[in-house]
Amino acid sequence: MKTNEQATKARILVIEDEMAIQRGLCDVLAFHGHAPTGADTGEDGLREGLVGQYDLVLLDIMLPGKSGFDVCEELRAELPRLPILMLTARGSEEDVVRGFRCGSDDYVTKPFSIAELMARVDALLRRASNRVAVRAVPFALGVVQVDPERRVATIGDAEVELSKREIELMALLAQERGRIVSRRTLLQEVWGFDRPERLETRTVDMHIANLRKKLGDARDVIETVRGEGYRVAG
Repeated sequence: MKTNEQATKARILVIEDEMAIQRGLCDVLAFHGHAPTGADTGEDGLREGLVGQYDLVLLDIMLPGKSGFDVCEELRAELPRLPILMLTARGSEEDVVRGFRCGSDDYVTKPFSIAELMARVDALLRRASNRVAVRAVPFALGVVQVDPERRVATIGDAEVELSKREIELMALLAQERGRIVSRRTLLQEVWGFDRPERLETRTVDMHIANLRKKLGDARDVIETVRGEGYRVAG
């Protein structure tokens, strides 16, 4: 009979060139019942990630050889369902947006607490194990037409590519049209966090900012309600 620890054990690849940080991350993951493996260059991490059948990748950006952005993009192209969590000291909005655009599922800026890291790891693993296909039924947010099957938003004559998470986020806002959707609800329903009230994170805000950039002139279809959350405008 499997114990609870055995049942939740996951194979996790840690791509980090600073050995003290890599060992620390692997020790924490092992302590929480997972099976971590370390890689310290972009090329080695990419090679291991493609063949190792991992459940999750923790990926630094500043790596020898291939950057974390390049590794993320190539892993995502070959393994579209592999959860990727970026860990980096580069916390500028430009870097965060680039991280999401190259395919990361989440982004944690150093320094971070072990509690926050493990909450994000657990949420990504849980979402991956329970993942179902996004409903293929098109829907609209104001002037934005969303096609989940093609993963595109159409605005007039222009098409914009969307990530699966962006589609899920927009679908929830569309479902709750006219109501405010709190960051806590978004973290629960879209990111899969069990107790988001325990986290101090800007993940939702960063995803919304990136999505608004993609929507261009239609960005105002997602309205910010200060101190409460987001809703579909109008």
